[in-house]
Amino acid sequence: MHILLVEDDAPLAQAVDAGLRQNGWRCDQARDAATARIALVDHAYDAVLLDLALPGGSGIELLRTLRARYDATPVLIVTARDALSDRIEGLDAGADDYLVKPFQFDELYARLRAVARRSSGRVAPVLRCGGVELDPARRVVTRDGAAVALSIHEYRTLLALMERQGRIVTREQLEDLVYGGDGAIESNTIAVYVHQLRRKLGDDLIATLRGYGYRLGQARA
Repeated sequence: MHILLVEDDAPLAQAVDAGLRQNGWRCDQARDAATARIALVDHAYDAVLLDLALPGGSGIELLRTLRARYDATPVLIVTARDALSDRIEGLDAGADDYLVKPFQFDELYARLRAVARRSSGRVAPVLRCGGVELDPARRVVTRDGAAVALSIHEYRTLLALMERQGRIVTREQLEDLVYGGDGAIESNTIAVYVHQLRRKLGDDLIATLRGYGYRLGQARA
């Protein structure tokens, strides 16, 4: 598994990182909210270990941003906040589990394995448009039954459009859903992803409504 560890306590982060690697897992570290946001946009992780008190932002807001763009990556909150209200807020924001510091490392690894297992068995509806199917649970896209390889940003663009079939989605909305509203990107970035999706999945899949945005399932206007 490839894990993102979001933790600003350097000694603890190094200890957790070492333990994860000993268990055969890959681990990337983020010490603040901004770095974590970039990592979550640029990579597809199998799970996230998330502290709540972070420099430059709240772990809860980071989690809400992740879920707002339909990213179902398992998240295990690991924090010193042990109040019931904090646990409820974290779980309601979309966390899969909640572990209070200090903790035993064996319990951390066991909980991480558990959220990963639950995620792999999670039932999610397969989205369809014509001959294109998107399976969010497996992150698999097919065209007429054949698997199609997409970049993570192409996949998120397609997911955002398929979740809103028949509705116009503006470029600004797509940028927010794909990138979480963080960071400056080129003005034509979404257009490039749409072009790539048409090339891989068919010219008629995504309509451009000039001056408005994009809509799935109709020929270009």
